[in-house]
Amino acid sequence: MKFNLKMLFTVHAISLFIVGCSKDEPVNDDPQQQDYSEVSRSAEIDLASDAMDDIALDVYETQEMSEQGRAVANFNLPDCVTITVVIEQNYREITIDFGTEGCLVHGNILKGKIILTYTRNPEAQEVYITKSLEDFYFNAKNIQGGKTILKQLSNENGNPQFTKTSDLTVIWPNGAQASRGGIKIREWVEGFASGIFSDNVFEITGNWSTTFVNGNTHNYEVIIPLRREVICYYFVSGSIDVERTNFSGVFDFGEGDCDNMATFTFDTGEVVDIVLN
Repeated sequence: MKFNLKMLFTVHAISLFIVGCSKDEPVNDDPQQQDYSEVSRSAEIDLASDAMDDIALDVYETQEMSEQGRAVANFNLPDCVTITVVIEQNYREITIDFGTEGCLVHGNILKGKIILTYTRNPEAQEVYITKSLEDFYFNAKNIQGGKTILKQLSNENGNPQFTKTSDLTVIWPNGAQASRGGIKIREWVEGFASGIFSDNVFEITGNWSTTFVNGNTHNYEVIIPLRREVICYYFVSGSIDVERTNFSGVFDFGEGDCDNMATFTFDTGEVVDIVLN
């Protein structure tokens, strides 16, 4: 990993210091198969979005601990990632650059940039972070748009919490496309401030919608918190209620195993096994 630190002081002149360190389904006109395909694709968006947030928020937390003097900035990312931090008084801009060739990070191939901006106030109990994407690809899926993130230092359970408002568009390699908007609440339940990426565990709640180019819209609400253990690409447990005009049901990620298997139970009682990509 390469790390650049840019500090800008706007007094009479600008001084710049740089420190270096360092599966696609075919088109199918059958409505039931289309429903299955869309539910599966929406789950792929969830997995990609949260894997991206694992990286981005860990970089943010590492930078904050470094500035507070609590740890040396070690972002635990491979050499194909370049991190640049711009510091201008209380303003921060962190660019996480995965390059254009494809960078393997935690089992996923990433390209492009994730950019975080925020105003730093060490005494504040809340901080707003803006996350944007530039020419970004996650396992060959082009992801566009961004998020606003409200970080609370401590929620009612005494845990850090991130409330994320998303506005994303995802384009698959075969041209399939969907947009995503909504709110997710990500509570950091294990591993906070340990400085070890692999012990982080989050529980995710919220509600959101996914709209496909054919006009189909799916509405989602978490009914059992989704458990995100960062050592596993997939959610290990939790359930989501899915509502659409002509069907509804429950998407379930299981009861704790790290695997790519999930189930969707239609409101008719029919259960479909889903293999996540």
